Parts: sequence; C-alpha cells; structure tokens
Amino acid sequence: MDNKTVYKKTLTFSLRRFLWDLGSVVVITIFAVCGFLIADKAAQNGLIGLVVGIVIAIILVAIMSHFISYVFKAGQIAMMTEGVSKGKLPEDVYGAGKKVVKERFGTVAAYYAATSVIKGIFNQLGNAITSVGNAVGGDTGSTIGSAISSVIQTVVRYLCDCCLGWVFHRKDEKATKATLEGAVIFFKHGKTLAKNLGRVFGMSLVSFIVIGGIFFGITYLITMAFPGAFEELARTIAESGEDIPEWLTQAGNLQLITGAIGGVIMWDILHSVFVRPFILVGVLRNFIKSGDDEKITEADFDALDKKSDKFKKAHAEA
Repeated sequence: MDNKTVYKKTLTFSLRRFLWDLGSVVVITIFAVCGFLIADKAAQNGLIGLVVGIVIAIILVAIMSHFISYVFKAGQIAMMTEGVSKGKLPEDVYGAGKKVVKERFGTVAAYYAATSVIKGIFNQLGNAITSVGNAVGGDTGSTIGSAISSVIQTVVRYLCDCCLGWVFHRKDEKATKATLEGAVIFFKHGKTLAKNLGRVFGMSLVSFIVIGGIFFGITYLITMAFPGAFEELARTIAESGEDIPEWLTQAGNLQLITGAIGGVIMWDILHSVFVRPFILVGVLRNFIKSGDDEKITEADFDALDKKSDKFKKAHAEA
C-alpha cells in the first residue's frame, strides 16, 4: 500500500478535523461579534466586549477539543501506522481508528500523559541541539540558534507524530517504553529521517503561499462588505488610549490585518488537517521501517539518559 493510498483511506479523519476546526472558527467569530455589539451598546466600549467574547469562546472550544477532537488526530496516525506497516487497512477506517486509540490508552488522561512525555523529550533534546548554535557566540550565535530553533520546532512536531505512531505500532509494549524507543529511533537514524526535511519545508512553504494567499484575499473581500463595522472598530481603538499607533486607528488597515489573520488561520487549519498528514505518511513510513530494522538495546536508552533529564525520568518509570 503506497503513501498516496494510505493518505486517501485515512482522509476521513482529516475531513472530520476540518469540520471541527471550521466550526471552532465560526463559534469564536460569533462570540467576538456578539461581545463587540453588546458591549458597544451597553457601555460604548465594543473593544472590551470583542476581547471578552474571543476569550470565552477560546476557553469553550479548548475544553471541548480536549475531550473530542484528539481522537481525529490520534486515530489517523494509528491507521496510517497500520497502513504503512501492514500494507492494508480495515473497511471502517474511522471506527477502527477510534477503537485502537481507546484500546491503547484507555482514557483521555492517559493519552495526554503519553503525548506530554513525547513532546517533553523531543523539545528538550531539540533545545540541546539549538544551544550548539548559540554557543558559536555573539550575534552570529544568536542568529544561528534562532534559525536552528525554528527548524527544530518544525521537525519536533513531525517526530512527535511519528513517535505516537510507533506507540501504536508497538501495541504489545507499554506506551511509555514504546515512547522511549521512538526517541532512540530518531537519534540512531537521524540521517535517514532527515531526507524528508526538504519535502517538509518545501510543501509547507508552498501551502502557506497558496492557501494563505487565497484566504487572505477572500477574508479581505468579506471585510470590504462591512465598512461601517471597521470604521466603528477603528474609532473605538482610537478612543481607547493615547499610545495607540495611528495605523491601528484606520479602518482600511484593520481590514488588511483581519484579512491577514484570516489567511493565517485558514492556512493553519487546512495545512494541519490536509497537507501535514500527506507529508506525515512518508515520514512515518521511514520512521517505522528504521525502527523495525533496528534492535534497540538498554545501552541505547542509557545513552539518551545522558542527553535528556525528561527521557531519564521516563526511562526510570518505564
């Protein structure tokens, strides 16, 4: 089963994630607009209402996402792992994915505990690599360190997903032990996995330009249909204080800013639910193959104990 087939068969998870994320944006937008209108009429300060509405909506969405939407991502990774490792997938991919997640982790708390360990280990190891750039010294060291940090953070997101895939792949092993094995696989086969970096950054850049550009234009055109609302918002911002930059008190600039925000949000959603999974299939296949070809020993764990306190702690508890 090739990467394209695995991606297509697991696309049902992406579609559900997309609908969930789109619904979240709609909810936040509704709360923001209602907050602005209510506060503007009640206290002549719509800006405060706008902020309060957004905060309340984000909290509600975050709580619901914590207990519901995680299944979409975890289930997709579980089924991708099965597709690349076994070469076949069940007919009811979505139902099978949910079942595997529940069987592997049992509870929501157990899932987040495992992913927290994964992120903690890779972030700490990533920070160690970043410090090499900072050690060069002076402005050059800082610049190199920042560049490395940006690359590492992008890589870490994929590695966390691959490590989660390995946890599903090693279904007869404890989740914590499988997580540690995933970290070892990366550090023993970094050169092999690095072959995917060009694809990761290339497709990410293209998707940002194309998707972000399209939705910037769409969002900006929508704002053009409500000139009065943005003039009112500009007036409210101008009256909120003396230190407000002049460009923030102009309706046209606010429309451009809204367009840019809309473009970035929609890019983040579409890239996360459609583009990243497409890239992930190939990265995950290399990761699983590297792990299957490698016999991980206790000496490998001991080597990483010296590089990461979080790894060492998880290793001691495994």
